[in-house]
Amino acid sequence: MNRLSLSDRAQVLALLCEGMGVNAVCRVTGASKMTVLKLLADAGSACAGYMDAHLRNLQTKRIECDEIWSFCYAKQKNVAAAIAAPEGAGDVWTWTAIDADSKLMVSYFMGSRDAECALEFMRDLEARLTNRVQLTTDGHKAYLNAVENTFAGNVDYAQIIKVFGASIDGTKGRYSPADCTGIKKERVSGTPNMKLASTSYVERSNLTIRMQNRRFTRLTNAFSKKLENHLHAFSLFAMHYNFCRIHKTLRVTPAMEAGVANHVWSHHEILELLATDEQPKKRGSYKKNEISN
Repeated sequence: MNRLSLSDRAQVLALLCEGMGVNAVCRVTGASKMTVLKLLADAGSACAGYMDAHLRNLQTKRIECDEIWSFCYAKQKNVAAAIAAPEGAGDVWTWTAIDADSKLMVSYFMGSRDAECALEFMRDLEARLTNRVQLTTDGHKAYLNAVENTFAGNVDYAQIIKVFGASIDGTKGRYSPADCTGIKKERVSGTPNMKLASTSYVERSNLTIRMQNRRFTRLTNAFSKKLENHLHAFSLFAMHYNFCRIHKTLRVTPAMEAGVANHVWSHHEILELLATDEQPKKRGSYKKNEISN
């Protein structure tokens, strides 16, 4: 089986990181869809493993958390009627934690928007920190028990609760979002600085996710068909966001600002994370990869 050159593989990763869909990458590069998907799976798994190992002992001061919605194969309400829906089909929520100062994506977790996933997400976040932090989330109730059970009071925690009014144009519908009429800041535990309590940075990060990851784009047919590929694509995005993409305000990458990298990574360096002895799989075969970060 022919194999893409190092430069061609780096080009495929660059296009995927810049928000291009798999089929579009195939048209631009001439690579087969199976080749692109295998490279995505290998790179995503390698990126998740690297970040899991190296985003540790972080001396952050302020953390903002939020969740972003997407779906796999079909929206949750349509899964029951979907033909041959795979395991993991339906709504997928990605929980993210952003360092408000360095803009580093400290932790992420994919699952549902329930208390169990909130607890797993907070446990992963707490394990990466070395000091007491100020934590801010939205008003999602699942955070309350998750933060208390994980940090056991060793955190300065506040919530931002948004107050919504009628839709912007006075009608109800999917294209008429409710108007946010204000916010309330509530201290939950510890002594958070309420002037610094905010979720603005993590919400802006959510916009970056939608802009640069085709699978999160709304109202298109670019959604993920397999949950595994959804995980791999986000892991590749997170690696690119943390280590490769220069933040316009900081003038360096978030990883450099946080002190976990000393230079801007290239996509060739991401490829070096892959096992050197990996062999192309036979057409049609697939091995499930586990991602934890």
